[in-house]
Amino acid sequence: MQKFENHILVPIDFSEQSLIALNQSFNIARFKNSIITLIHVIDSAFMDKFKSIFKDDSQDEKMIADAEKQLKELANKYSAETGLQFETIVEQGKIYDVIIEKAQSMNTAFIVMGTNGEVTLTKKIIGSNAVRVISNAPCPVITIKGKLHREGCKKIVMPIDITKESRDKVETGVEFAKYFNSEILILCLDDSNDEFIENKLKRQLGQVENYVTESGVQCSSHYMKVSDQSDTVLNFSKAANADLILIMAQQEGSMLEWFLSTEAQQIINESEIPVCSVKPFPRKDTTAFILEDI
Repeated sequence: MQKFENHILVPIDFSEQSLIALNQSFNIARFKNSIITLIHVIDSAFMDKFKSIFKDDSQDEKMIADAEKQLKELANKYSAETGLQFETIVEQGKIYDVIIEKAQSMNTAFIVMGTNGEVTLTKKIIGSNAVRVISNAPCPVITIKGKLHREGCKKIVMPIDITKESRDKVETGVEFAKYFNSEILILCLDDSNDEFIENKLKRQLGQVENYVTESGVQCSSHYMKVSDQSDTVLNFSKAANADLILIMAQQEGSMLEWFLSTEAQQIINESEIPVCSVKPFPRKDTTAFILEDI
């Protein structure tokens, strides 16, 4: 099972949403007296285009120096206000590659990043950088779209269904709840018209509730027939006044390939509540929680 350490990585592009995410990261940092590392990545493709237009290689050094200055000013400001410890990193490269590489090398506990869904003619889509970070990061990624600042993390909504990844989510949810001293709201979603699947889901919901309770975490369980899973999660979480929604990437092909489903992307794009995306983590503990196929 993933053990959350005390280092938080916050990508900063100096937009309003990235600063909102930074402020939200303080809640997490206070639980474990975490170090917050602010990272600003200067897109290498942008820099190459900039240099080709202006024919001036010295501009990249100036851009890096300016970013370092702004980032350190931000870190000093919030360190004085919060008493938390901050570090700063400025690098050039592909944004998602640099973030993932730093998260790996620093053994980061969480990545906390602001996100804005792009509006197209038909739907909102999550940015490609965010998708790649969430799908490849070695740690949970908390995305912040909403503007409301939340104090603490009292309620976690944990949707489950019949998939293997959903089963793996249970342990992560318990670890989160212990980490934040939260209540888990288990949301069992059934979009089938199959009585066998309905009965199986209800039995699994009971197993999950028993496991969470026996782990010493307060919880409640909710079974829902749904036609749209993402809308149900969003509406339920809003009505429950939840502080975090826990979702999981799905496995694709080899063990190293993960992706965000359409439903997961919709939740991230539209939720005003922070969303934590995780991947199942390799286990050595054979006593880990396993849902029984009854």
